[in-house]
Amino acid sequence: MMTTKTQTIQSQAELYLMGNYGKRDLALVRGEGIFVWDADGRRYIDCLSGLGVNNLGHCHPRVVEAVKRQVETLIHVSNLYLIEPQVELARLLVEHSPADRVFFCNSGTEAVEAALKCARKYSYCTYGPGRHRILALKNSFHGRTMGALSATGQAKYHEGFQPLIPDVGHVTRGDFAALRDAVDETVCAVILEPVQGEGGVYPCDEAYLRQVRALCDERDIVLIFDEVQCGLGRTGHLFAGDEFGVRPDLICLAKGLAGGVPIGAMLAVEPVAATLTAGSHAATFGGNPLSCAAGVAAFSVTVEENLPQRSKALGAKFRAALDTLRVQFPCIQEVRGRGLMVGVEMDFPVAEILPSLREAGYLCGQAGPQVLRFLPPLIIEEAVLFEVLGRLEAILAKREN
Repeated sequence: MMTTKTQTIQSQAELYLMGNYGKRDLALVRGEGIFVWDADGRRYIDCLSGLGVNNLGHCHPRVVEAVKRQVETLIHVSNLYLIEPQVELARLLVEHSPADRVFFCNSGTEAVEAALKCARKYSYCTYGPGRHRILALKNSFHGRTMGALSATGQAKYHEGFQPLIPDVGHVTRGDFAALRDAVDETVCAVILEPVQGEGGVYPCDEAYLRQVRALCDERDIVLIFDEVQCGLGRTGHLFAGDEFGVRPDLICLAKGLAGGVPIGAMLAVEPVAATLTAGSHAATFGGNPLSCAAGVAAFSVTVEENLPQRSKALGAKFRAALDTLRVQFPCIQEVRGRGLMVGVEMDFPVAEILPSLREAGYLCGQAGPQVLRFLPPLIIEEAVLFEVLGRLEAILAKREN
């Protein structure tokens, strides 16, 4: 049998790459809009957006043009110098958020690390040592570096990496009494995802977020929203906290910020921001000209084309249709999410149906063993999204027969 190009790439990967991503048998080599193509020329509709990165689809023309222009002009100079695209992206973020200042890094986990450090520094500068404990939520996911991993409330990610960073506690999402009881004079920060992504697409409700905000105000505790996956229009609002008018002190961003180019950002309000003084934190590649030029283009498109509102309206229709499908198929336990961040909980491992969806030309994902996850580009057409729904219906019908 003839070896395909995909098989050749796969065999080379197995020889040279570490095995931390497991076995992969699909090599994507090109993307345009909502579509990607594999090494053998097969086209797929990307319903996962590179894990929530490609909010504008693949190779958006304005992002491509910005990157081309910047790569021909200046790629890297370090933060010893002012970087014009960095300042422009910071201005856009501040003008469209509750934040006063921005720190740029390279990824979501770096943004979380910066937020944890900033919160501890604020508390140290304000109250002195001893007020350094961080509270996070069970079932959360904040990243893979040691601080972010310690805040992550899922034991499966911790295995083999203990001991973790000390003085991090976890309480159940939505249980305000548990959070209130966990707060003492040692707590400096609360970190949460307004919509838990990797944990199974679980949104926090309005009452809970408002209670958390009030508690943090009362005790002068820094409130951190990890919006790495749920921010930048994904949930139907530019920032997830905007839905309920709840404003955090720090916001962590990454995935959708630069149209596919690696970037991370921590947005901060004063006076918390003021405590990261010269030399207290840094990132060599953070806010480099290339990523920030892409970020300016991507963020501008998101705002100008009102993609958050589009995500809100289309996501509501999609979830309503999935709820209708749930009546037809008892194997669907629950439909959850906000905007175009949707989780469908099944009573079976979704790994059983992901290959069938892929074979039909749709790339979807999972958020835990039994949750089918949809993170389509915010530009996806309604008709295309409902094609995916139709394919899922056919697969579930075949499975039940």
